[in-house]
Amino acid sequence: MYDQFYGFSGRPFQLAPDPEFYFESLTHRKALSYLGYGLAQGEGFIVITGEVGAGKSTLAAHLVASIDRQRLTAAQIVTSRLDANELVRLAAQAFGIVAPSAEAALDKAAVLGMLEEFLQEEARAGRRSLLIVDEAQNLSIQALEELRMLSNFHLGSHPLLQIVLLGQPEFRELLAEPALEQLRQRVIATHHLEAMEADEVGPYVEHRLKHVGWSGRPAFGPGVYERLAEASGAVPRRINQLVNRLLLLGSVEKADMLDVDMLEEVIADLAGDEGVVEASSPGHVDEAAPEPSSNAAAAVAVEAASPELQVMIAAELTRVLAQRDEQIAELQQAVMELAEMRPSEAVASPPEPDLEPLLAAIVDLTRRIESLETRTSDQNEAIRHVLTMLIEWLESENATARAA
Repeated sequence: MYDQFYGFSGRPFQLAPDPEFYFESLTHRKALSYLGYGLAQGEGFIVITGEVGAGKSTLAAHLVASIDRQRLTAAQIVTSRLDANELVRLAAQAFGIVAPSAEAALDKAAVLGMLEEFLQEEARAGRRSLLIVDEAQNLSIQALEELRMLSNFHLGSHPLLQIVLLGQPEFRELLAEPALEQLRQRVIATHHLEAMEADEVGPYVEHRLKHVGWSGRPAFGPGVYERLAEASGAVPRRINQLVNRLLLLGSVEKADMLDVDMLEEVIADLAGDEGVVEASSPGHVDEAAPEPSSNAAAAVAVEAASPELQVMIAAELTRVLAQRDEQIAELQQAVMELAEMRPSEAVASPPEPDLEPLLAAIVDLTRRIESLETRTSDQNEAIRHVLTMLIEWLESENATARAA
């Protein structure tokens, strides 16, 4: 793909958070300051909110990568619609206290006891413990209250656990609920991640490119960064989507200079992809949210099924995931093959081949790949969650049978 054409050592604009690509914009610098202040207190909750794609997860990954492991033990969880019991178990897993295979045999009280013992051992060893909870807007009031109870663990007068909550803007509304008054009283630092400044977009793009060996090829023409800031709203994830597609178009056209006309073509193309970029309203995003109720219904349905049916469901889900991965791989391979085709190979007979069908095919395949990656991420999480619940249920049944 374009990384090969431009000689990059990797993909500079992947959507997954990577601390190696962390860019300290003004708003991220402020967030780190609040995080630093909160961590210095050694207790309570730190709340960081921001729009989808603002860089909350990357900020958390940067924090985890930069901490002193001799002084602080950090664990991170990404939440879906978890109840209080599931949250406690997930926190224990994140700290490596219990393995998923052993968890089903333990009740909540046992998991809490193991978690408290672990936190006490860390404190005796001179290490503080930090739990980072991403996508906190998905948590119920009961689950948030369970987190508050975890923050009650002490060794003498020394608090054992500090918690960072990362969430979308609606999480602030959830925190305002009267039932969470006690938790709000324990929030010692809070910050809302805004979009980057418009003049930070160019340095952000070049920062990520330099991490994969960029030395000026391709170059970005006059006005590209300004238009990119306008179309993306200066939100990191939207910038990544646009530049990723722009680089692909540049590699297809064998271009060493990416200009505003090419960017406009990308913006117009993405405007047709539902939930990615709204070109007619710069900075607006309309991302499809997952349906938590459907995930919960699926989990309930699996739990209610017979053991034989559950085994069949697990096998079918595994097959579907494998099939999806194969489809993505095939599409990516097709794009690479089309991008590498010479004009003479694309059209053999005419002396001046028409590249329009080839370019259209490449753009169409690329759109399909990005659509698959974007729209199946939540589905994958739900499927894996159901599989995990199924495996735990089966192991619990086996353990009961052996005990009998």
